[in-house]
Parts: sequence; structure tokens; C-alpha cells
Amino acid sequence: MTTIKQHKAKIKVPAGDKALTIFCYSFVIIFAILCLVPFILGLSASFTAEVALAKNGYQFWPSEFSTAAYELLFKTSQIFDSYKVSIFVTVVGTALSLLATTLLAYPLSTGKLKYAGKLNFFIYFTMLFTGGLVPTYMLVSRYLGMKDSIWVLIIPILINPWNMFLLRNFFSSIPGSLAESARIDGANDITIMFRIILPVSTPALATIGLFYALAYWNNWFQALMYIDKSELKPLQAIIIEMLRNADFMKQMAGQMGVQSTQIPSITSKMATAMVTIGPIVLVYPFVQKYFTSGIMVGSVKG
Repeated sequence: MTTIKQHKAKIKVPAGDKALTIFCYSFVIIFAILCLVPFILGLSASFTAEVALAKNGYQFWPSEFSTAAYELLFKTSQIFDSYKVSIFVTVVGTALSLLATTLLAYPLSTGKLKYAGKLNFFIYFTMLFTGGLVPTYMLVSRYLGMKDSIWVLIIPILINPWNMFLLRNFFSSIPGSLAESARIDGANDITIMFRIILPVSTPALATIGLFYALAYWNNWFQALMYIDKSELKPLQAIIIEMLRNADFMKQMAGQMGVQSTQIPSITSKMATAMVTIGPIVLVYPFVQKYFTSGIMVGSVKG
């Protein structure tokens, strides 16, 4: 009598399955390399002298090493203050957005909330139509009084309707037996949400949280509209101003007869890309593991 291991050893994988596996792995590896090449070229260009970059083009290794682009970015302390503002807005904004989105999505997913259909339509309506730029500006700056406040970078964009619907649909997919068993034991809705539903919703919360973090980190329009104080401007707004100044200096240098290649315009843009994507790239590996983890594993036992 053969054992299970011996039986499995005798099973041969069809040649078609092997070929498909090799093709899939090869495709993923090639795709990853193609995604990595632009990043390497940008990183190399950021450490290349402007003259050498204009002469030799983009290379995988700097033909003439230079830190002029980074010196231009970090020559003042304002860039560090902007980093603090962006980190605060991203961390606090993501936490508050997750809390507000959860408190809105969970009641709508239970099917027991009165006027849930009308509320869903009202939220969906905001995805199709807005009040307009001028009314929004007047509401935020004049009536809410949040102009030149760090909270203007968080509160007006606190809840994203698309993220709310994604989270609501995920909550709806959770078996109702979890909530019912907890309710029989005397748990109320708040206890059920925080102690039963949210622990098994980690993949969804991590995904939505990453969406919110990316939105807050890359947001510059709110600062352009409502922030005049330089100490409250986030990193993206400061970077845009610095790039505009670099382009202006390059144009003036051409009019004054100075070689425009002496102004680190292109390399400063590459350095800006490296500076701005660095923190958010470091966050992604900690969240990525939840994308493929089992959503309901161990949550319901027979």
C-alpha cells in the first residue's frame, strides 16, 4: 500500500501546466524589470550634472556625479518644514479618513439603517456633481474659516465616496452569523463593529488606507487654494514652487546669454521625484502583505 507522499510523487505535472507556469513567472519578472528601469534612470539622473545629462542622456550610472539638484532642494529649511506638514497630514488624515469612512460604511452595509437607500444615492450623487470651485472656496475659507489652517488639508477631503462604497461592499460580504452570534451574547453595534467586523477587515482597511495615504501625500491643490503661509505648505506645494523657479531661472539664463545647462532644471525634477516618492514607497511593503492575505480565514468556524 503506497503512502500519500509516494502517491503524490508519482503524479506528473502536464507539460502544458509547466509551460504556463514558466510563461507567467517570466512575464512577471520582465514586467517588474520594466517598471524598475525608469526608477533607476531617474535616480541616476538626479545625481548627474546638468551638462553631462544634456550631453550623454539618461544612463544607468551617472556619467558625471553631482549633488547640485539635491543641494538646490535642501538649501533652505523650508523643505524640512514641508516634510513635517506632509507627514502630519498623511498620518492624521489617513487615520481620520479611515475612521470616518468606517463609521459611514458599516451602518450602510447592515441593511438595517433607515433611509439607507436615499443616503447611498446622496453619497453617489457627490461623485457625479460638485458645487463648483468658487462656492467651495467661499464655503471653506469664509464660512468655515479654515483658510491658512493645516486642517484645511484634511477635513474638506476627509471621505472619498468611492472608498466608502468599496468598504461598504466588503462589509456586506462578511457573513451575518458573526454579528448575530455576538449580538446574542449581548454585544451592541459599536462593540460588534470594533471587536468583530474590523479585525477580519484588515485587508480592506489596509487597501483603503493606502489609497487615502497616497491621496493626502500627493495633494497639492488644497494648499494652492487655501494656504498662503509658507510654514503650512506641504511638500508637494513647495516642490512645485521650486520647479517653477528653476524653470524661470533657466529661461532668464537663456535671455541673459548664460548657458541654460548650468541651471539644474532637469536633474532637479528627477531629484524631486526621488524625494517625494521615497516615504510612500517605504510604506507600501508594510501594507502589501494584506492584499493577498486570506480575508475570512479563521473568522467563521463550523
